[in-house]
Amino acid sequence: MRRLAALLPILDWAPRYTREEAGSDLFAAVIVTIMLVPQSLAYAMLAGLPPQVGLYASILPLVAYALFGTSRTLAVGPVAVVSLMTAAAVTPLAAPGSPEYVAAAAALAVLSGLVLLAMAVLRLGFLANFLSHPVISGFITASGILIAFSQAKHILGIRAEGDTLPHIVAGLAGAIGQVNLPTLAIGLAATAFLFWARRSLKPLLRRAGLGPRVADLLAKAGPLLAIVISIAAVSAFDLAAAGVRLVGEIPAGMPPFAIPTMDPALWLELLPAAVLISLVGFVESVSVAQTLAAKRRQRIVANQELVGLGTANIAAAVSGGYPVTGGFARSVVNFDAGAATPLAGAMTAVGILAATLFLTPLFRLLPQAVLAATIIVAVLSLVDLGAIRRTFAYSKSDFAAMAATILLVLLVGVEAGIVAGVALSLLLFLWRTSTPHIAVVGQVPGSEHFRNVERHAVVTAPDLLTIRVDESLYFANARFLEDRILSEVASRPELRNVVLMCSAVNMIDASALESLEAIADRLGSAGVGFHLSEVKGPVMDALRRSDFFAHFKGQVFLSQYEAFRTLAAVPAPRLTTPRADLVGAG
Repeated sequence: MRRLAALLPILDWAPRYTREEAGSDLFAAVIVTIMLVPQSLAYAMLAGLPPQVGLYASILPLVAYALFGTSRTLAVGPVAVVSLMTAAAVTPLAAPGSPEYVAAAAALAVLSGLVLLAMAVLRLGFLANFLSHPVISGFITASGILIAFSQAKHILGIRAEGDTLPHIVAGLAGAIGQVNLPTLAIGLAATAFLFWARRSLKPLLRRAGLGPRVADLLAKAGPLLAIVISIAAVSAFDLAAAGVRLVGEIPAGMPPFAIPTMDPALWLELLPAAVLISLVGFVESVSVAQTLAAKRRQRIVANQELVGLGTANIAAAVSGGYPVTGGFARSVVNFDAGAATPLAGAMTAVGILAATLFLTPLFRLLPQAVLAATIIVAVLSLVDLGAIRRTFAYSKSDFAAMAATILLVLLVGVEAGIVAGVALSLLLFLWRTSTPHIAVVGQVPGSEHFRNVERHAVVTAPDLLTIRVDESLYFANARFLEDRILSEVASRPELRNVVLMCSAVNMIDASALESLEAIADRLGSAGVGFHLSEVKGPVMDALRRSDFFAHFKGQVFLSQYEAFRTLAAVPAPRLTTPRADLVGAG
């Protein structure tokens, strides 16, 4: 039973489900449904798909995640970044909006689901750790900018194409003389209203005396209100005749349940994009889920989240949708509205299904500019320019990875940007760890602590060199450590012993093991002893499994204080003078 509950987390919370939780879930579902209907239509347009596909992708995936996901408040469905990545992957293969395009998007969803499930089976959730926060932050910021510019053509009422920022800007500039003024008026008014509703409507309603729940509900209904007003304006003033582009007929009815196309050639072309969408979606979902779970002291199981998201994507594929993931904005709304269990997502699915069955004819007169405004307002909230400044101030290498991601997403494309960001992050990690911080340390007077001689006034001994390496030892930095120790020894003719302080060493690979043996041999031939101190248990276990101690003639000390007390020449200790520009911890 415990194994089954691990696979189906619903079995853990469903038996204890209360009427109070049901009320909270229902209220949250109403708010998220109101928010999700216009967003689903808008994100489908962003992905190059018919509007109803966004609704289809917001029904069955929510039910699947409620069964298999571990987050109580994560809201799964179409999101802006994955919609953009879907368009980038499928546009080269078929004309946007065509049946072939819709079929390819569904195939991309099932592929993404299978990739996520395969990662779950192999317990590969850790692979998402290779997407560093600066890379993800840069990717989302650049994607938000790219999406906002791509929707400008709908606000202006012109036709302009382009997949990268230079092409989009060039297309907009080339068609600027064809701006449709009624469309522009609707687009700007909708954008301004949605920004105002997001920031100011709830406080205004609260000052008017409405309760927090009602005020929140009405504030979240801002996009829906913009849709109603714009449809009324189109109908009253016959704006279609004035050139305002409309969404048009949206077929009502159940999602078209079907097995996605099994064309091997198509799957092979879509596989790289499916892998990237899976990784990006997983990282975004888990980040949001863990943040929200921590606020309620709940627990997220990363590998089970792979199962939840994988089944959600397969559910999207078989119900006529496209790739989905956990959305930041709607999950926060779901959390703030008081969602207590994943059943809130299933209730939201019922609301979306009702809209699909009965309300889609009402969207026939909806201006595309209003959907574009919905997208722009949503994605601009994801743009975090302050993160760029903070990352630059803290770490130039992380900033380099972030900047490369941003520039390549904007100038080349989303896939190139994230691949380059990950590759550069890994290369910079290898570069940083290949030249680790290494310090000669001495005893802090009157204590058993040892610190860097360049930063602290510490006690040292002329015949003993204590050197600390602040990194695990592996093939990339083994030679660097070897050269540093031999260089220090060469500058100290009175030296009799060297102690390598291993308090920060969590791993020693085979290359580093050979380097330690080479250091011991060369020092031994020069009459200098080589010893280790503060070796961690797992590292010691690994050393014992090798033949290292069969040749090692030095000692392994439990603490650096013990090594210093045993090996230092008592008559001649000396107090070092730290460098004034480096005084501090370390």
